[in-house]
Amino acid sequence: MSAGAPQGKGIRAANPDGAAHSTLAAFRNPTTQDVPMTSPQTWNAQLYDTSHSFVWQAGEDILRRLAPAAGERILDVGCGTGHLTARLAEAGATVIGIDSSEEMIASARAAFPAIEFHVMDARTIRLAESVDAIFSNAALHWIPDAGSAIRSMRGALRMGGRLVLEMGGYGNIATIYRAVQHSLDDLGIPHAHVPKFLYFPSIAEYTGLLEANGFEPGFARLFDRPTVLDGGTAGLRNWVTMFKRPFLDLFPLTTREDFFRRVEDECRVTQWDGTCWRADYRRLQVVARAV
Repeated sequence: MSAGAPQGKGIRAANPDGAAHSTLAAFRNPTTQDVPMTSPQTWNAQLYDTSHSFVWQAGEDILRRLAPAAGERILDVGCGTGHLTARLAEAGATVIGIDSSEEMIASARAAFPAIEFHVMDARTIRLAESVDAIFSNAALHWIPDAGSAIRSMRGALRMGGRLVLEMGGYGNIATIYRAVQHSLDDLGIPHAHVPKFLYFPSIAEYTGLLEANGFEPGFARLFDRPTVLDGGTAGLRNWVTMFKRPFLDLFPLTTREDFFRRVEDECRVTQWDGTCWRADYRRLQVVARAV
């Protein structure tokens, strides 16, 4: 839990380090009025699988919290290229994977043809019948309109069904994000008009939204997960290229090398260990029940 944040009613909360974490004002969560219905982020499924597999590999932890059972009907929200969806199916569950990216879904269908995948926005889920559980890993922080996504998931879940998720939490990637902002400022590149497309809530904020929209949270924790980035010396710029595309589109290719160098210089003291880059991830895990 973030320092000073009230704990939601009935929630078993955990924060291993227990320390206060400072965060840029830019990380304050936007209101839904500020959020466009279409995210500016685009996805490269091949790059995601070859250079950023740590995203779904880290999802094994939250998958164990779900404990999928044979015969259950489970929805994977933000399934990406389908690797964790396939793990759910291996447990004997009937699984449906959804993602708003056509390229991600095309890759998932090609890799796992026996599983049902659909291009679908998490804010407007439409299923033929309700599901027993909803699973989501590293996806919901891409939807600043969190209330709409929560209401949509509640509508897809049977009474008593469980929601098990992991997403970026309060203070996630603060060092990298600060370096990106500073580098754009140093290069004189305006960026205030870039729509807010990331949402990193505290335990109190997100569990409060769940309680207001038909869920009873039972477990939540906010914790640090420093994560090695694939690619050696190019790891940080590869990560920015994959996950911060809207900022790269602000300026021409000829300026990007200078931009990457500035970002790397600012992050080097804390995020480079001499052999690899690490992202300063903070993750929020929540388990809740539909009521």
